Amino acid sequence: MEKFNMSRNSTFYALGLSYKKADATIRGKFSLDAHAQSVLLMQAEAEGIESLIVTSTCNRTEIYGFAKHPYELIKLLCENSKGSVEEFQEVAYIYKNHEAINHMFRVGTGLDSQILGDFEIISQIRNAFNLSKSNGLINTFMDRLVNSVIQASKRIKTQTDISSGATSVSFASVQYIFKNVEEIANKNILLFGTGKIGRNTCENLVKHTKHSQITLINRTKDKAEKLAKKLNVVVKDYADLQLELQKADVVVVATGAQNPTIDKTLLNLKKPLLILDLSIPKNVNENVKDIEGVTLIHMDQLSQITDETLENRKQHIPRAEAIIEEIKEEFDSWNKNRKFAPTIQALKEKLNSIKEGELNFQRKKISNFHEEQAELISNRIIQKITKHFVNHLKDGESMDEGIEWIEKVFQLEQEKYFS
Repeated sequence: MEKFNMSRNSTFYALGLSYKKADATIRGKFSLDAHAQSVLLMQAEAEGIESLIVTSTCNRTEIYGFAKHPYELIKLLCENSKGSVEEFQEVAYIYKNHEAINHMFRVGTGLDSQILGDFEIISQIRNAFNLSKSNGLINTFMDRLVNSVIQASKRIKTQTDISSGATSVSFASVQYIFKNVEEIANKNILLFGTGKIGRNTCENLVKHTKHSQITLINRTKDKAEKLAKKLNVVVKDYADLQLELQKADVVVVATGAQNPTIDKTLLNLKKPLLILDLSIPKNVNENVKDIEGVTLIHMDQLSQITDETLENRKQHIPRAEAIIEEIKEEFDSWNKNRKFAPTIQALKEKLNSIKEGELNFQRKKISNFHEEQAELISNRIIQKITKHFVNHLKDGESMDEGIEWIEKVFQLEQEKYFS
């Protein structure tokens, strides 16, 4: 069986947890904010991890990287989150080598998203890549792989209709509001939190409701003001949160807080209230449901709502998978060629050394030795020999055995760099 290791001492892994087996509470325990991700990367570098990227979204937390054993990466995740190894083992997945590559392609192209066709994850993978690169944790393999996934994502988005119409959790939340709240254009909507999901939700709501009915609140007010200026909606201070909650008919919570920011002590209601919690970890305490008239919906419930648009997207999956396979084949070809490149280079150097020795011998032995002709012929012979070896390694069943045989027969000694 062919080894896949791009490093002689480690294996490529993809591991983490997602909405498929981990509920919002568990995902919240393993979520990593920006600070935690930075600390994790610094720790990885200190522990000698060759290359690694980490993503943490509302639907999943994942690490892609090289390690001698997956526990090295699991330890990094657990030590920088609130999750334990035992909890991780109950809901996690661990892929290696080809399976790990397949997983990254499916995640990055929206095929593994909670809402099919959600392409927000690719920007998060790109951001994770840039952060790791700034920490010196991107090797050539990871660079090529991530860029191949980005290429696949772009092609699927432009060449298929798998992302037709609005996508993502923000899309599902707006659809839910329109279907379940009568006369929404006349209702008071409070958006608490202006992260990406919050911004997207607000933009969709503005398209279909009166601007004066939407109020933004964010812990950092200037972020809310920037969004409000763009969309022409109202901004209130964080200190006004409790008052605004009393006025609202619909509350959308999309903050990055690590603990609940809204509970029943903040609510003193005189009318029904719909609360959508689009945050991981959950930002609304379940105890709000103790209050009569309060409906609390979490993002996991939204993703279960069937929608005709989402159903139509499924027919485009085969075309998307075909695009992935095409780009993956290009990546695998590059990967294979790169694997035997050092051996072929060492073989060329060995043959050139033999050539020089033989030419020196013939120069002394033949009085009218034709230097230029001898060089031309011998170089062409070396080129043809190495080409045969390249074709053998490309087409052979076991590349590792072929490389080992060449190195043994020609007594090759060369540095192998897989960075």
